[in-house]
This record gives sequence, C-alpha cells and structure tokens, in this order.
Amino acid sequence: MEKNSKRLPITITLFIVAITAIALVSIYKTTYKEPIKKPSALAQEVTGNKQSRQIDLKTLIHEAEKSVVQIEASNETESSIGSGFVYNEKGDVVTNAHVVEGYDSVFIKTTNARMYPAAVIGVGKEKDIALLRIPQLSNRTPMNMDLKESGEIGDDIIAVGSPLGLQNTVTMGTISGTDREFTINDFTYHDAYQISAPITHGNSGGPLIHQKTGEVLAINSAGAEQGAIGFSLPLQNVKDQLDKWSKDADSKDLTYESFSENRNLTESQLKEDAKYLVHYFHESLLMRDYISAYSMLGSTWQSKQSYQEFRDQYIHTIDIDLSDLSLNVNANNQVNATLEAKETVHKKNQENHQDSNTKERITKTYDVTFLIGYENDQLKLLKGTKEKTTSR
Repeated sequence: MEKNSKRLPITITLFIVAITAIALVSIYKTTYKEPIKKPSALAQEVTGNKQSRQIDLKTLIHEAEKSVVQIEASNETESSIGSGFVYNEKGDVVTNAHVVEGYDSVFIKTTNARMYPAAVIGVGKEKDIALLRIPQLSNRTPMNMDLKESGEIGDDIIAVGSPLGLQNTVTMGTISGTDREFTINDFTYHDAYQISAPITHGNSGGPLIHQKTGEVLAINSAGAEQGAIGFSLPLQNVKDQLDKWSKDADSKDLTYESFSENRNLTESQLKEDAKYLVHYFHESLLMRDYISAYSMLGSTWQSKQSYQEFRDQYIHTIDIDLSDLSLNVNANNQVNATLEAKETVHKKNQENHQDSNTKERITKTYDVTFLIGYENDQLKLLKGTKEKTTSR
C-alpha cells in the first residue's frame, strides 16, 4: 500500500515531464524550423537576381556619357579622332592604340565640352589598347566594369562613342558572335565580341555596355566594311596590362601640352561645340542632373544665382523641346545662340501624393538666348536669357 502511494506521484511527475518535453519540441519546430508565414510590415525578402533588375535606359546612357570622352590626336601632318572611357580614380582613360599611336599631341573632350591634355602612359604593340592619364579626371567616377562575366550571343548591348566626330553618340544592338580572331594593321584580336551595333571612325576606344547590368564588357575597336558589324575587345582579357601601365605611371614624371597654345579655333568647330553644349545642357535638366547643368554656366552667371536657386527653376520641368537653333560667331570668338524652347512643367503646389501621370501639365514657349565662349580654356554658357514668346 505504501509502495502504491509512492508510485502515484512518480507516475504523475513522469507524465508532466513527458507532456512538457512534447510541448517544447513542438514550439521549437514551429518557431525555429518552420518559416514565418505572416508577412512583416517592416521587411520583406528580396527575390530575383541581377539580371531581373530593370535599369532605366535613358538614365543608364546619361550616366555612362559622363565617363566617356572624345579623343583628338594630331601631329604635323595628320590627325586622329576616337573615344575612350574613365578606367579608374587616377584619371586614367582606356582607348585603342590605333587612336593615339604615332601622334605627338593628344587631348580629350569631356561630355560637358571641356578639353584637357592627356599623357599616353601605355600603348600596346600587339593588342589594340592604350591608356591615357588626365589629372583633371582624377575625381571622376570610373565606369562600372564587368571583369568576370562574359557576354553571350543575343545579349543586348550599347556602344557609346564619337563616330565621325559626333560626340556622345549611342548605337544599340546585340552580341552576334564571340571568340572572333583576326589581325588588323599588325594588331591581333583574340576572343573578340562581334556586335550588330556599327563601329565607325571615332567610335574606336569607346565602351561596350551590357544593357541589363549597365556595366562595361569590352572596348569597341573595329568595324567591318560590309555593314552594321563591329568588334569589341573584352576588358577582362586586357585588365592586367592596363593595371600595370597605370601602376608604372605613378612613379613617372609625366608631361602635358598647353591647351591654349595648341587650340586651333575655327568658326565651324566653335558652332559645333556650342550646339553640342546647348543640347547637353537641356538634356541634363531633363535627366534632373542639375549639378552637371549648373557646372556648364560661366562664373559670372553662377555668381548671380546659387545652385539651389538654379535647381528650383527646373524642378517641375518634365519636357523641353528645342527648335530653330541659330548660331553666330562674334569678333571675340564667342557664339551667340538663339532658339525656341517649348517647356512642359507640372503645375506647382499640387499634392505630393498625386500620381505624376495625373498631374496637370502646362506648356509654355520661350525665346532663349545664350552667349557661349571660353573661360579659363573651357567652353561655358557665359550668359543666358529666357523670355516668354509674345506671339503664343
């Protein structure tokens, strides 16, 4: 009887322990092993990969143009024009060897029409690559480059360059072939991409950009006479040589020519540069790149309005249509530009939560004038006026 009285508490205790153990196992499985089904209001899992991200094409091109330069090389008897792009934070620019080889004077022109002398710090003998150093570009963000992945047939690409001297021209196409090998003027091309975007005079040395990732895959290097076919050298195949040239240049005393002494201003070139600057200024405004647009103004114009005041003038602008551009060069080698600008803006003081597609839009037409000229050896918008067209 006494044994039975002692056995009962022990049985109850064991039963309680068993129940507790089962409960703990169940809680563990629910809490730690099973995923939480209820969505969190604070965080969500990000799915997808790099290829699935959508990149706005206009933004991609505008940002790429900032790191692409036009290259002008010359000697006493001939000249060359090509393209290049910022490779690192030292101000080094990649291009093709055939663009600069054999020339005494090399200058680069940036996307905002500024020109700087360049030192050639490396030229390939068999590979059609070269590296330039421009100290003024040392604070410029280099292009995003893909040095690991290879492009595949069918990939959409963008070629940026200055074909026929037309600065920052974009052509689009696809990779239509890989592993191409051939020889042009003693340069041997290995593992080259064949692309459907044409490579013409002036395109050489520019970047081949993968449209989905926005990264540079290769250097546009050669075109085919048969039609819209180009060839590009994969960056990953030449990276080691480019890095060696860049490192070796750090310990060298580089020399640069004077831009003022070598500048040969012609009326046609002044007009062409002024036209380009006007269009790129308005493109920057539309892309909301107000910093770049403000940097194109001359010092006197900048002194009359702060960056914030300048930005506030265009913060509601959604479209600008330019027409009737007229250019005239004066006796001071400055360009007087007149044009008509049709500007569309969102109506001010609307609710912030209102969808941009439903906001009321207002379009006004303006007569615009610019005085364009050189300030400290750089082309600038020296003055400007914008008056509402009276006939509209």
